[in-house]
Amino acid sequence: MNTVGIDVSCKELVVVVMVKGKARKAKSFENTPLGHQSIIQSLAKMNGETKVCIEATGIYHFDLAVALSRAEGIEVMVINPKAAHNFAKALMTRSKTDAIEAENSAIYAERMPFVAWECPADECISLRVISRRIAALSKQKTQTKNQLHALESTLETPGLVIDQMEELVVFLEAQIKSLRDNALMVIQQHYELEKAYLLISGIKGIAQASAIQILSEIMILPKDMTARQWVAHAGLDPRIFDSGSSVSKKPRISKVGNKYIRQALYMPALVASRFEPNIKGYYHHLINDNGLKKVQAVCAVMRKLLHAIHGMLRTNKEFDGARFYALPVSENS
Repeated sequence: MNTVGIDVSCKELVVVVMVKGKARKAKSFENTPLGHQSIIQSLAKMNGETKVCIEATGIYHFDLAVALSRAEGIEVMVINPKAAHNFAKALMTRSKTDAIEAENSAIYAERMPFVAWECPADECISLRVISRRIAALSKQKTQTKNQLHALESTLETPGLVIDQMEELVVFLEAQIKSLRDNALMVIQQHYELEKAYLLISGIKGIAQASAIQILSEIMILPKDMTARQWVAHAGLDPRIFDSGSSVSKKPRISKVGNKYIRQALYMPALVASRFEPNIKGYYHHLINDNGLKKVQAVCAVMRKLLHAIHGMLRTNKEFDGARFYALPVSENS
C-alpha cells in the first residue's frame, strides 16, 4: 500500500509519497485543476493501493479532495487540522515546512485508522455556499447598521456619508433576499432537501432563514454520523477540565467545531424556549431544577434541538414535543 500526504496552500500543493514506510522526495504542484490532474496522473503510475491524506485548509483543499475522490484507484481522507497538529507533536517534529507537514500527513495515513472522505452531492455543496454567503452578508449588514447609528449620533457627519450608508444597507438586504430565494429554489428542486427542510421548519422557533442555514450545514455531513457526532461537529459537546483534587473547572461547551451550526441554532433555541411548550418546559426545568444559568440552558436546548433534528431526519417523522421533554403532570389533572 502507498500512502500519500499533501500539504495544501492557496497556490501550491506539496506531495510526499511513502512506499513501504520510506518517504520519497517532495514534489510541488500548482493548486489548480491542471495541477490536480497532474497529481492524479502521477499517483496512477504507482503499483498497488493508494491512500491520500489531506489536512482541511479552509476552502483551498476542497477542489483537490473532490478531484481525488473521483479518481479511480485513489482513496482520500481529509483530517481535522487539530488532529494533524497534535499528531505532529506526537512525532516530536521540531521543524515546520510544507514538505515536513506533507510527510506527517503520509505517516498519519499509514498509522492511523483510514476514514475515506465522501464527496457531498452538488446541490448540497451549492446550498452551503449560498448559506454561508448569506451569513457573511447578514454580519456585514449588522455592522453597517451599527456604524450608521454611530454616524447619526453626531451632527458633524456629512449627509452624503449617511446617504451612502443607508444605500449600502438597502443593497445588502437585496442581496440577502436574492440569495435566500435562490437557496429555496435549490431546495425545491431536490426531493431530499425539500423533505428535510419541511421537517426542520416544522419545529416552532425555526423560521425560513434558520432552516436554510441548518439544512445547508447538516445535509453535507456523512449519512452514518450519529447524533452525538453531530453535536461534537457543532462544538456543542461539553468540555470537562478536571484533574486530581486541586483542578476542577466548570464544564463548558467545547466550541471546537462548525460555528455556522451554532449560529443557526441560537435564535431558534431562544424563540422555542419561549413559545414551544415542551421546549419551554425543558428550558425552565434546567434553570429551576438543575440550577443552570440562562445562557447554559440555551446551549443545552441548542444541543437537544440538534439531537431532535437528527432523529427526525433519520425516521422521517415530524417534531414531537413530548419526546423532546415530557412535561410534568399537574396536580389538578
